[in-house]
Amino acid sequence: MVNTRARASAATVDDAEIERFSRMAADWWDPRGPMAALHKFNPVRLGYIRDRAAAHFGLDAKKLDSLKGLRILDIGCGGGILSEPLARIGATVVGADPSQSNIKVAGEHAAASGVTVDYRCTTAEDLAAAKEQFDIVLAMEVVEHVADVGLFVKTCAGMVKPGGLMFLATLNRTLKSFALAIVGAEYVLRWLPRGTHSWDKFVTPNELEIALEQSGLRVTAEEGVIYNLLADRWQLSSDMDVNYMMVAGKSA
Repeated sequence: MVNTRARASAATVDDAEIERFSRMAADWWDPRGPMAALHKFNPVRLGYIRDRAAAHFGLDAKKLDSLKGLRILDIGCGGGILSEPLARIGATVVGADPSQSNIKVAGEHAAASGVTVDYRCTTAEDLAAAKEQFDIVLAMEVVEHVADVGLFVKTCAGMVKPGGLMFLATLNRTLKSFALAIVGAEYVLRWLPRGTHSWDKFVTPNELEIALEQSGLRVTAEEGVIYNLLADRWQLSSDMDVNYMMVAGKSA
């Protein structure tokens, strides 16, 4: 299912960011294209979501349909490279993105792959206004691209069911992240197209935790994510200076 209608603007939507990612829409599923770094990042974030969600909801993370019965919102889903594997392990997934180009690509790939994802060209604000509720809300690699982090987090948190979870992955605003995520990844290694990130929009763990708590959620876990050059893969770490993920829960 694909809904390609979206409101022209919303309080947390950064139109320049939407336009930038829309231009790369055709390359979302190319593991050697501009989204190559995100494809390599996918296994660690998928495993983190699966394991934390299974433990929280009393499910078996080892089962092929380990997240069966859970309704998940993947906000800012892009081309669906996280939405699809979540659906494959049993979750009922709504993939939402304000870019029509992204949603079109996501829907076409899901159809060709035989995976059921409810893709919608929409915003967090419109979903919240429709009183949508989810067991899990994901904001993975999104908060560093929105116009108002506090409002975005509050809007997403409002869609988490009582007893549910919100997962976030983003970049810390440190000198180390400027050196590695901007200079290194975009200009030296060219893992990402130049201009993908703006360092001043990176969010520190403390800032994100405050925004979550002000939105009625309590942070239950946080992990750094680092790139292991020898193993050629991303892995969890105590180092949160650059990439990190955070989980917050809502009281039942």
